[in-house]
Amino acid sequence: VTYCFSMIFEWWYFRKYGTSFIEQVSVSHLRPLLGGVDNSSPINSNSSNGDADSNRQNVSECKVWRNPLNLFRGAEYNRYTWVTGREPLTYYDMNLSAQDHQTFFTCDSDHLRPADAIMQKAWRERNPQARISAAHESLELEDCATASILLAEEEATTIVEAEKLFKQALKTGEGCYRRSQQLQHHGAQYEAQHRRDTNVLVYIKRRLAMCSRKLGRTREAVKMLRDLMKEFPLLSMFNIHENLLESLLELQNYADVQAVLAKYDDISLPKSATICYTAALLKARAVSDKFSPEAASRRGLSTAEMNAVEAIHRAVEFNPHVPKYLLEMKSLILPPEHILKRGDSEAIAYAFFHLQHWKRVEGALNLLHCTWEGTFRMIPYPLEKGHLFYPYPICTETADRELLPMFHEVSVYPKKELPFFILFTAGLCSFTAMLALLTHQFPELMGVFAKAFLSTLFAPLNFIMEKVESILPSSLWHQLTRI
Repeated sequence: VTYCFSMIFEWWYFRKYGTSFIEQVSVSHLRPLLGGVDNSSPINSNSSNGDADSNRQNVSECKVWRNPLNLFRGAEYNRYTWVTGREPLTYYDMNLSAQDHQTFFTCDSDHLRPADAIMQKAWRERNPQARISAAHESLELEDCATASILLAEEEATTIVEAEKLFKQALKTGEGCYRRSQQLQHHGAQYEAQHRRDTNVLVYIKRRLAMCSRKLGRTREAVKMLRDLMKEFPLLSMFNIHENLLESLLELQNYADVQAVLAKYDDISLPKSATICYTAALLKARAVSDKFSPEAASRRGLSTAEMNAVEAIHRAVEFNPHVPKYLLEMKSLILPPEHILKRGDSEAIAYAFFHLQHWKRVEGALNLLHCTWEGTFRMIPYPLEKGHLFYPYPICTETADRELLPMFHEVSVYPKKELPFFILFTAGLCSFTAMLALLTHQFPELMGVFAKAFLSTLFAPLNFIMEKVESILPSSLWHQLTRI
């Protein structure tokens, strides 16, 4: 029974963590005790350094990014909660947002202005109602851009209300930005204040552009985003170009989309699902309306079709979770406020906003459906070696489970397959334990059952033996039995 339960635990541990508990204990704890690791060996020292480098790489690969297209809490996330009764944001995700707000919207000199001092405490407050009350208290003292931002994000129940508050914040934010710009070289305190005012102004203008996009004024949104990128070209950490790409795709202005990609789809710049899949969409658009898998198998792929397929394979290698959402093989949820690049959270955020653009291009989803799984033949061991990108990071599943709500089934890549040996052993041990328990509790009944089972099992053999005895002469059968 103990062995049975140990095998069941081994099966559960493998399903949850993707590795054998017995193997992990043996390698991590027993091997050093048995002298399997020599700390004085230079080879081991090198391997330890390699493991440390690998760990540092995993940490950098699993960096969480602010979602460039994140929704409004009051006007969108909270409305979902009111309708469904489910929370679309996790505590971890909201805690990351609180840290972002404290970084972008506060500075060391806030205590000099009463309104900013109140907002500095408000951004640290966990209770939404307490944050909103603090923002109102701040506005009663004086016009405060960050207080209007908080109310637009969390109290406004419609995009129209949010836009009105952001315009109010813009008026105040521009005045603060101009004043701090003139004083930024007078000391470290003024420089920090100018940096904060710059972040506030960029955030407001970006959210106003997103309001215009959501209210159907897409051309206005494109102009605002272009002006913002021209005014603050060095603030690439905000990924404003992803907002611009989505708006241009809505206008079906594919030439301008290509121009933006030419600038940001560069080998020296970090990639994203938006960059890779938008590039694939543009390549697919050139051939998808006439693409037929039957015709392609007969005549082979043309150069344009090959380029489109390679672009799709590149996108799928970067984020293998996206196709299932674009092909509607998996249901979408509201995207989180933070995403993990190459993870399920990024795939949700991309598909949530870009699925309509793929549907608008005739045949694009059909081409994706026919070709996306071919990517995995080029990278049979994605955790060890990639084709165009670094190996797929192993930490994405854990981070995505923190970012995504409990009711969502997190997409896992590569899929963990349970070895047949573990399944067979667990089943055999469970069956043996059940028989032992029944025999202990009901010995007489199990004895009768065992006799009946054995007699049934050997009935065909007895039948064959009787037939052989009736056919062969008795003397010959006697000699065979003696031999």
